[in-house]
Amino acid sequence: MSKRVISVVVMMTMVFTFLAACGGGGSASSQESSTNSNNNSSNSGNAGSGSTVTGDSEQYGDTGGLKLPIVDKPVTLTWMHPGNVSITNEMLVVKEIEKRTGIKVVFQTYSSQTYEDKLRTTVASGKLPDIFNGLKGAELKDIGKQGGVVAINEHVDMLPNFKKLYMEENPWVIKSFGDQSGNLYSWPIYKLNRDVNHGFMYRKDIFDKNGIKPWTNTDEFYTAMKKLKELYPNSYPYASKTKEHIYGDWSYGWGIGGENYPIYYDEADRNWKFASVQDAHKDMLDFMKKMFNEGLLDPEFLTNTQDSWTTKMTTDKAFVTFDWIGRLDLFYNQVKSAMPDYNLRYALPIGPTGHVRSLPEVSDFGIAVADNDNKEVALKLLDYLTSPSGGDLMTLGVEGVNFKWGEDGYPVYPELANLPLVDISVLEDRYGMWQESAYLRPNPKSVYFKFSEKEQEAQDLIMKDNRREPLDPTLNFTDEEIAILSELQTSIQKAAEEFNSKYVMDKNYGEKQWEDWKNTAKKAGIDQMLAIFNEAQKRFDSK
Repeated sequence: MSKRVISVVVMMTMVFTFLAACGGGGSASSQESSTNSNNNSSNSGNAGSGSTVTGDSEQYGDTGGLKLPIVDKPVTLTWMHPGNVSITNEMLVVKEIEKRTGIKVVFQTYSSQTYEDKLRTTVASGKLPDIFNGLKGAELKDIGKQGGVVAINEHVDMLPNFKKLYMEENPWVIKSFGDQSGNLYSWPIYKLNRDVNHGFMYRKDIFDKNGIKPWTNTDEFYTAMKKLKELYPNSYPYASKTKEHIYGDWSYGWGIGGENYPIYYDEADRNWKFASVQDAHKDMLDFMKKMFNEGLLDPEFLTNTQDSWTTKMTTDKAFVTFDWIGRLDLFYNQVKSAMPDYNLRYALPIGPTGHVRSLPEVSDFGIAVADNDNKEVALKLLDYLTSPSGGDLMTLGVEGVNFKWGEDGYPVYPELANLPLVDISVLEDRYGMWQESAYLRPNPKSVYFKFSEKEQEAQDLIMKDNRREPLDPTLNFTDEEIAILSELQTSIQKAAEEFNSKYVMDKNYGEKQWEDWKNTAKKAGIDQMLAIFNEAQKRFDSK
């Protein structure tokens, strides 16, 4: 890698939060477990021994037209990524990939807490692993232009699965994730997200005990909060752990939410707008302020830690919150011995639209291939893992070896029968499955999509009437636009969050402060920022 590439990467900072398209708020693994991973200290090589690799594509299911094995002679690839466990050569997935493709993959796994620093050090050294993930799109585009990572679209003729999914069925992917020349440097992930993964939740045991019905609109939500405060005067009925993200969490119910919040796309006007100066945003803040003043909103909603929030939600200190659906069962499992009647359930969203966030079918984790002698082999490996066969290996395992099909149509893992719950973190730890950036096409019958009764209730409640806010377009910005946005967005978002919090918590804040804030936001550059988004939208529409 050239010194120019190294210099650019070292100098760039992670300021492109709004520009990333990582639907769901993080990886599937990070949603399931916060366990730190250990570093994989294995060293990589290139070509292995001179022995010939043989195999048969048909015995491994639908490879999407990709011929196996991928190589005639053994090849070793390095793959750097964050994860929860150290992936060893003896794990099922590693051995099975080598068996099917002829490629020995050395997974260099680092904990999420240390990964970013390790990745940037590695990139700065110029010694890139064959496959890695974690850089933002703007950074990869810059490295790609300097010849550091591969433009995937230039090799599409040997990548049948990529071609089908991202050139034919979803041609917008290159338009949205590629650079201005139409080059794509990151390999997408197909259908990782659940239909519903986050939302409002309530203590059904407390509601039932006191004859309170679950709300169906905002007025009923407020009435329920008031009733809970009367019954439990020492409580604050709504507790939050997401700090300043509470505004984005609630925004979908007021029709001003999106992946780029506080910037959002107004489908009616076909324009990008700044949520924090909209009348709907003020209505939302006024509602929060009313709850705060009446003791219905936890006064520590901006400072709660995971532990303090958990304590409140598992005692009589709080009864309603917003979180991911796995919490419905997790809290019960934590307290069932002491509180066997504890029953956290999913609830309808609040706000005039009654909508929740939509999650994209195609996600971008910044999975890149180094432009070196192994690039074609690495690309073909990613293409195999994008095939139904490769997706099944990484998210189901090997039928007859580590799993069999259960009567309910979901996999059963006989070796793990003694465990109370087999989730993706368990499968990663035991078999090397579900490693971040290696699950490129999850099977919809994998354990990640096997919902508990409570989780299925959440899916049904939202999907019955499709209460999801439409997805905003994923825009592609020029280098010049990115440079401007990197200066504007962080400072404007911070200012918006500070105003939001003061407006909600300070009784002296009202109409005058709201008008002052709109003028402040205008002076801070929201018009310039929105002009960039709307110009990019014109390019998107024209293509």
